[in-house]
Amino acid sequence: MSVSRHPVALRLERQVGGATKLLATVMALPLVDGIFPALVVAGVLSSAAGVVETGILIFGGSATIAVILAEMDGTRKEMVTSILLIGAVIIPVAAVEAAFAPTLRGFLELAIFERFAGLVILSIAAKTASAEFGEYLPSPAVIIGLGLVASFDPTGFAVETSMEYVVNGTAAAAIGVGFALSVALLSPHLRGRVDIDRFRFGSAVALGVLALPILLRPFGLMQTEAPIALAVLGVTALFAYDPDADGVGGPDADDEDDDGSAGASDDDGSETDDDHEEDAIDPTAPEPTDTPVGTPDDSGGLVDDDVAVTATGDDGDGEEPASPFTEDDSRAPWL
Repeated sequence: MSVSRHPVALRLERQVGGATKLLATVMALPLVDGIFPALVVAGVLSSAAGVVETGILIFGGSATIAVILAEMDGTRKEMVTSILLIGAVIIPVAAVEAAFAPTLRGFLELAIFERFAGLVILSIAAKTASAEFGEYLPSPAVIIGLGLVASFDPTGFAVETSMEYVVNGTAAAAIGVGFALSVALLSPHLRGRVDIDRFRFGSAVALGVLALPILLRPFGLMQTEAPIALAVLGVTALFAYDPDADGVGGPDADDEDDDGSAGASDDDGSETDDDHEEDAIDPTAPEPTDTPVGTPDDSGGLVDDDVAVTATGDDGDGEEPASPFTEDDSRAPWL
């Protein structure tokens, strides 16, 4: 990728190519790998905070930001159109998968499957943080497949559905698409001001925080409705954004010309304010003379120095003495 070296986006870029296809693959990957259904079955979307966290971290996240800011070109209207087309596919598919979640819960031992769902999120966090470390981890589809085998319980199988799962799943996908749209609309301002790699590491931490309550649920730890993962992501966004950066377009050229032209000399040799200040002579200054200057002794006479110094600064041997004035001193030498 041209700006960010996001491990997940880089791997997908080699396979699909193209910014729009890459963004569609990144946002649809949770539906293909089974990550989203696993989170629905594990009960992550049972609260409003869980819906928002799933939408931003799973469907949105650092990979989506990396693709939009580093790879997608064109105007904001073109980017918004592409994202809306992607959302028109992702949102209905997410609703269908969420509709089958009660059926999956019927023939799974949830206490076992929830741990695999937490491991899936941790593996995604590890792959997001480090491509080298992620090479040693199995893919999310493999982890979910192992979880289905380990928790399979055919005794409770029954085909059923619930509107609550459908609504929550649709809302999570819509929030992810809305997050991508907001990044696309703000992309001219965010490019060059958001450290994508710093945001990537913070997103990995937020994913880990999202997985901890699922893994620790059997022990009764970290069971809270507070959106801790969203808080971590908010702090990450705060540290990744640099409002003083120049951005893509850099500083305004007009402002730069106005600031740079003040007090500068033109190419045609015209004098500047500093030149006039150098040439200015105090009218009250005495006329320079060639009389040697000495230092008075106790009797009032003059004691000759080793070398007579004239008013013009010549010490008599033809060499120019070092000026006692700094470069910034604008007064004439004899003052």
